[in-house]
Amino acid sequence: MAPSPSPTEPAFATLKVFRAGGVDVAAVRGALGLPAWLGEIVARPDTPAGMTTYLTDLVLPLPPDGRLLSLRKAAYVDLGAVEERGDGVEIAIGWRSASLAPLFPVFAGRLSARPGGLTIEGHYAPPGGRLGMAADRALLHVAARGTARWFLDHLAAQARVVAGS
Repeated sequence: MAPSPSPTEPAFATLKVFRAGGVDVAAVRGALGLPAWLGEIVARPDTPAGMTTYLTDLVLPLPPDGRLLSLRKAAYVDLGAVEERGDGVEIAIGWRSASLAPLFPVFAGRLSARPGGLTIEGHYAPPGGRLGMAADRALLHVAARGTARWFLDHLAAQARVVAGS
């Protein structure tokens, strides 16, 4: 059983998922710059400044390779402007549930693309505050990592379309 978080421990978890492989940074830049593949743009009063919100479905493949079942959840995904960073690009990213929001995590972080791979890194608040942190240690982090992995795979597939391969 996971230990209970202390009263001084933050009620958020860190997420870092790396998808290794050759990345066409220009194609990723194109896919992130015109993300119609992500869904419909929606105007929301809670959209962070400098970001655009998309209504989409986030997917959790089960098992992690997605062979048998996938869980889909309507979500708002926020994307910032694409920023050049050395040999790659970065973009602010966040997501939250489009319905029953208190029951699902809220994520905020950065997505980066480099020739060697794609990375999502940031923090999420498991539902239920400190109690949710205990559940995260036991199981929910698997779902968070699976959803982030799916997002990176989805972006990589869109970049291949942009690159024409």
